[in-house]
Amino acid sequence: MTTGPDAHTAGRVTSRPAEILLVEDSPSDAAMTVHALGTYHRVHVVGDGQAALAFLHREGRHTDAPRPDLILLDLNLPRTDGRDVLARIKTDQHLRGIPVVILTTSSTDTDILRAYHLGANCYVSKPVGLDDFLRAIHGIENLWLNPVRLPAYCPHEIL
Repeated sequence: MTTGPDAHTAGRVTSRPAEILLVEDSPSDAAMTVHALGTYHRVHVVGDGQAALAFLHREGRHTDAPRPDLILLDLNLPRTDGRDVLARIKTDQHLRGIPVVILTTSSTDTDILRAYHLGANCYVSKPVGLDDFLRAIHGIENLWLNPVRLPAYCPHEIL
């Protein structure tokens, strides 16, 4: 599923809609996230770790996938676990510069420490209530997509 900008873009700081890859196996969490971000940004949703890697490497049905400006990654995923997806992203020279925000139900110190050790840029535990969940998503947007300047993709490694 992909969403995109529409007429409701007034007041946004970003100069262009961001390409966001949401890796989420919960349909309800994915729908709430798309609802919160999809009116301005392009949100691409995949439901498991293998699909996320295929999207990032433009394989299979994802050959025309854009390079994401931001990845929202759940940890507990089917097929390929989110921790493994994170490790693969951060060790791939072509992907490691993409900010990865962990968005998961886990709030254990072990998961938080491991995610940061693997290179996560931010760790957010999903709140339970709808209003709190939407506030968390808007907080991610306000941090990573409004004041933060994301570089345009450069195909060559910059040292």
